[in-house]
Amino acid sequence: MNTRRVGTEMERLAAEFLEREGFEILEMNYRCRIGEIDIVAREGRYLVFTEVKYRTDGRKGDPLEAVDTRKQRTILKVAMYYMKAKGLMTDTPCRFDAVGISENGSIRLVRDAFSF
Repeated sequence: MNTRRVGTEMERLAAEFLEREGFEILEMNYRCRIGEIDIVAREGRYLVFTEVKYRTDGRKGDPLEAVDTRKQRTILKVAMYYMKAKGLMTDTPCRFDAVGISENGSIRLVRDAFSF
């Protein structure tokens, strides 16, 4: 299976997990000229932008470690673009979560993984 196909499958698993946790999935793989966000969802009053990371090999570290500062900046910019494109107010409560999926299939959600 190629990397893109694996990524799509892991994002689907993450979305199913989030739905079981009570999230409403609004968008999958939202793309714009700035970049992409894996999952846009709503949990309660929060608009949640979620990055999904998967690791096939534990030697490469925890999947959530891959959500580095550079990636966070891109996600923030795409989130602002998304909100503007959807006509959402800047005071809409937002959160940035991360979902890590390890090679054994365990899924870990980190709510508020980084700040705006």
